[in-house]
Amino acid sequence: MNLIIKNRIQIIVHISIWVLLYGLSYPILNEARPVSIGLFSKLIVIIVLFYFNYFYLVPVYLLRKNVLIYLLVSLTLLIVSVVVLNYFFEPKFPNNQFINRPPPRDFGYMLHIRFIIILGIPYVISTILRMYVEWEQNETLRLTVEKESVKSELQFLKAQLNPHFLFNSLNTIYALSVKKSPDTSEAIVDLSELMRYMLYEADKDLVPLNKELDYIKSYIQLQRLRLSDSENVSLKITGEDRGRAVPPLLFISFIENAFKYGTDYKGKTYVKITLDITNESIVLNVKNKIGVFREPTSNSGIGLENIRNQLELIYPSLHDLQVHNDGENYEVLLTIYQKKPNL
Repeated sequence: MNLIIKNRIQIIVHISIWVLLYGLSYPILNEARPVSIGLFSKLIVIIVLFYFNYFYLVPVYLLRKNVLIYLLVSLTLLIVSVVVLNYFFEPKFPNNQFINRPPPRDFGYMLHIRFIIILGIPYVISTILRMYVEWEQNETLRLTVEKESVKSELQFLKAQLNPHFLFNSLNTIYALSVKKSPDTSEAIVDLSELMRYMLYEADKDLVPLNKELDYIKSYIQLQRLRLSDSENVSLKITGEDRGRAVPPLLFISFIENAFKYGTDYKGKTYVKITLDITNESIVLNVKNKIGVFREPTSNSGIGLENIRNQLELIYPSLHDLQVHNDGENYEVLLTIYQKKPNL
């Protein structure tokens, strides 16, 4: 559909150019003076030069960086065209204007200048127009390739994130099964709901914010089931989520990390999550106490690193991520702006 619209716009532009050129040049082309050349013949020459330059010379020479050849060919074409016009359309002298005296010395010179202007202006316009069309096509192609590249990279990042999440959730269910907890079946149901979201929503560019919040609530409920003490686990959401959309799985890595490192060896956990939604921004704040020390592994922080990359790809200059670690408490403050903030 976009291609059809662009083609129609180009046709309208070409028609407008010819209407404008004809309107401006008619007094010159049809001038009732000593030199009178057939208007139709002149227009034919102008149109042939215009589109020969537009469809052949510019793409073959100028766009391929053969500027010198293009200029030489163009100059030769214009000179030959002027000579042909002068040769086949000799000046007529109506009313015996020059019978008793010869025409002015500069008459031929003025005639050449006038023909060069008549032919040169449309020729230059055709060059500019074709250059613009090529630039627009290249820009559209660049944006398409860039968009596909970003999309591919995001898909790659999500592919890394999903197994990480799945392994954590399976560990939770395993812990419940070892304790023979009656909550094991509920945890399996919660995990199936989470996986359904990841399968059917996570491949989209944007999802409704309320669905993402339901996903977070289900995840936190799943985590509560495995904790021996979840008294200090809280989630507070303020603001209106209707009509808002976010990339799927945008916040979960920060929340996962809070539960992963905010639980000590006794199962006591301190995790505070707040999410404030306003017209100007979405602010996520995640706090957790640092639990028992864990040796870093090759997969440590993979979720956080991926989400940093996603933020740079999706919200360049439209997000602010702050991480604070004082050795006892870990805090993440993420702000997603609706528009670029005044700094």
